[in-house]
Parts: sequence; structure tokens; C-alpha cells
Amino acid sequence: MTILVTGATGQFGGLAVRHLLDRVPAAELAVSVRDASKAADLAERGVEVREGDFDAPETLRFDGVDTLLLVSANGPDAIRLIGQNAAVDAAVRAGVGRIVYTSVTDATTSPLELAKVHAGTEERIKASGVPYTFLRNGMYHENYLGGLPQALERGTLVTATGEGRVASASRDDLALAAAIVVTTEGHDGAAYELTGTAAWSFDELAALAADLTGKPLAHVSVPGPELAANLAAVGLPGFLAELLADIQVNISRGALSEVRPDLGKLIGREPKSIADAVRSAL
Repeated sequence: MTILVTGATGQFGGLAVRHLLDRVPAAELAVSVRDASKAADLAERGVEVREGDFDAPETLRFDGVDTLLLVSANGPDAIRLIGQNAAVDAAVRAGVGRIVYTSVTDATTSPLELAKVHAGTEERIKASGVPYTFLRNGMYHENYLGGLPQALERGTLVTATGEGRVASASRDDLALAAAIVVTTEGHDGAAYELTGTAAWSFDELAALAADLTGKPLAHVSVPGPELAANLAAVGLPGFLAELLADIQVNISRGALSEVRPDLGKLIGREPKSIADAVRSAL
């Protein structure tokens, strides 16, 4: 059996590989990365490292792969969709036995701009005829923790979420779920909706951070375009600033608030809460 993980030097892919190495011998694991030197530690552990780039599909080598964990790429949406679809086509040509794809919550019905790329890739996978599983990951806790120290220094947490709630989960729990699905049977055709066990608001996040640190922190919500401009002003690429603002505006409208049981069922325990994540981060 050979399992191959794309994007294995990224944050999600790296965690998935770590969990896979707890479950299968290194000799059964391969990774596809843009820069093989960044995966030297994996090569030293006996993992096969293949150099490949979604933007250059002729470089992708999926031969001999039984299960492909296709980790969604980063970048502008149009480029991501082309690259991910090219990876699906490469998997078909190579005779890959199964594709497990990291998608997003409610990919085919979500109002998020982000969901369009995932829905398009899901469609390509379904049309390929290859057995598949979709891991529709919710938002990561970690998306909202990195800026907390700076927010605490300012005394304000600025979002475009209003009173909206988000049922986020930890990146590590989601990566563990991926490793479990990849290494077990009975998941063909499934689309798992993977969220945390509770939806929380940014008012609650600010209050929790203030309580843990003793520093006052107020949540301030601004219009989406204002947030996007603020993010671009501090150096985020325009496409990313727009994407993040769109997610937050849709949080304000309730798009990511529904709690589903799939993640806990897959990992066999209650997922890490946002409170636990904040305590670890501060």
C-alpha cells in the first residue's frame, strides 16, 4: 500500500503526515512537494519524497499510489482550481485507487467565495470515476489566534463578523481525521462535514482572551470592504484580504455556525475547543 500526500510541507499537510506516520510505516508513505529540500526530514525517516507542482502538472508523479490525500492548494481562486483539477487528472492517468480531498464546509451550497473552488474540484473528482472521500473542513481555530496578541495590545479585536458565530475546529484534529480516513476503509463516496462541537462569537473570543490575560479587549465589527482594505494595508495580498473578508462577512450571516458530529465520530473523542486553543496560544 502506498499513500501519497500533497502539500506535505504546509501546515495542514505536515500535520497529516505526522499523524500518518503514527499509523503506517514510513515505507508506505510518499509526499509530493514543490521543493524537496523542505522535506529532507521526511526523507531521512524513510518517506519517499517526490517533487511536483500543481502549476506544472507534468511534474506530478502519482504512479503506484493506492490512496492520494489531495490537500487543497493556496493562491488566487482561478489558479487554485486549474491546479487542483490538473492534479485530479494526473491521478486518473496514474491509476490512483482513491482520492481523499480536503474541501470546505457545505462546499456545494455555501455562499463563501472560497467554496467555489472546492465545489469545482469536488465535481472534477466525482466525474473522474475514482473512488473518493471529501473532508469538508470547517474554519481552523488557528485562523483567529495569531492576531490575538496584537489585538490585546491595541485593546480591540477588529473583524467583519458582527454577532455571527463560527463552529471552528483545530487544524490538528482535522489533520488527524484525514489520517484516519486515509488509513481505514468504509469512506468511499462520503462527504464529511467537519466542525467543532460548539459555535462561538467573536465577542466571546475577546472576552475569553481578556479573562486569560487580564488585559481589556473589545470586539469591534466593521464592514467587509473596510476589513479587506485594512488587511491589504498591513501587507496581505489582495486576493487573500478579499477572501478573508468574505469569510467573515458570511460568518456574520450564519454561514459557518452549524455544528456537525462527523469530526468527533472520526477521531473518537471530543475535538479541541476554541477555549483550549486560546489557552494554548496565550
